Amino acid sequence: MKRILIKNAHIINRGNIIIGDLLLENGFIEKIAPQIDTHADLEIDATGKYLMPGIIDDQVHFREPGLTHKSDLYTEPKAAVAGGVTTYMEMPNTKPPAVTQELLQDKYDIASQKSLSNYSFFMGASNDNIEEVLKTNPEEVCGVKAFMGSSTGNMLVDDPNTLEQLFSRCPMLIATHCEDEHTIRKNLEEYKEKYGADIPVEYHPIIRNTEGCLISSSFAVGLAKKHDTRLHILHISTADELDLFRNDIPLQEKRITSEVCVHHLYFNADQYATLGTQIKCNPAVKGKEHQEALLPALLDDRLDIIATDHAPHTWSEKQNNYLGAPSGVPLIQHSLNVMLEFYHQGKISLEKIVEKMCHAPSECFRIRRRGYVEEGQWADLVLFDLNKEWKVTKNNIYYKCNWSPFEGHTFKGKVTSTIVSGHLAYHEGEFDESVQGKRVKFKAAE
Repeated sequence: MKRILIKNAHIINRGNIIIGDLLLENGFIEKIAPQIDTHADLEIDATGKYLMPGIIDDQVHFREPGLTHKSDLYTEPKAAVAGGVTTYMEMPNTKPPAVTQELLQDKYDIASQKSLSNYSFFMGASNDNIEEVLKTNPEEVCGVKAFMGSSTGNMLVDDPNTLEQLFSRCPMLIATHCEDEHTIRKNLEEYKEKYGADIPVEYHPIIRNTEGCLISSSFAVGLAKKHDTRLHILHISTADELDLFRNDIPLQEKRITSEVCVHHLYFNADQYATLGTQIKCNPAVKGKEHQEALLPALLDDRLDIIATDHAPHTWSEKQNNYLGAPSGVPLIQHSLNVMLEFYHQGKISLEKIVEKMCHAPSECFRIRRRGYVEEGQWADLVLFDLNKEWKVTKNNIYYKCNWSPFEGHTFKGKVTSTIVSGHLAYHEGEFDESVQGKRVKFKAAE
């Protein structure tokens, strides 16, 4: 592996920005200093650019195995790297779903051959696999995923006894999709009676409504408190749920944590009129009053992590009517760009972006030696030009589905280099695919 020297970078780490040099050797950050003069196989002049830890996206759907016409473990990690994401945690609702140790290992085996980014995969919970879930090694796997509301795939966990068993016996972090299935089904039937097969997409946030999110999230929090479970609630989308989360203790002490996704921060229900099913996702993009509550909750630490829930579908699939169009949005290549747009609008600092996209996922999931720009850490690093403007077009979208709700939009701020475990995987628009990403490891429970 090449010895890399990065010169004159604006280094963002632990709430500070300093200018300095970094020496990378054998995959790790060997030295950080105001000035380093030594031989290196490759020297990168980062003058005027910002350097941050690689982004850790704790919620993605890359669709392999079984749904590779939409995306796969080659295309989506490549798109991730172009957007500054060096580590992803992928969800179990593939075909077949990762609900046995053997099926889970199959995904790791595929990624080891194809993934340019570092990777981990959630073990999937179902209504009848609790004993298999309990075999999961917490030092090798990021967590257990429970769909407490149906989403893509058939993995709804709605049996009360199963949930009690899962929350009381599982020593690992449990990540949940929280939407109340009874509420959703009741609302959907009402709108089917009214509109038949032609339900306008604008009713998506009313069918998958705020009440359904709050009922399910509150239930999950209640179970976690009862059993002292490590609970991470994914993609919070409503103002109503925010009171479930604490900001009076450090993240490292929290047993219940939360996540917000970039599309819930960026879009609101008014945009169904122009984007339609492109922004149909679960939980739904909701009204402006919910969107406007999420960023303040992120800034005051009720919401802990920024992620994407990257969930590609083909363009033709998304062109179906409301009932036929699948839920999910491709986002991982552009998540940093969304947050930099908020930075340029004066809504968030660079230091806070790094905290929520890099440090917090590392702490929440107890990741070993990733998430910080510090000596001894794996060299997962992103260089970006804060003021470079560029337009999203089909020619620069790397998703297999080849579309984005941001197509035609001009962002200010562009990733110029991404280093994955010490390998310069992306530089000035070019990929080096000669080295694959690594399987992420986790600290044992304390």
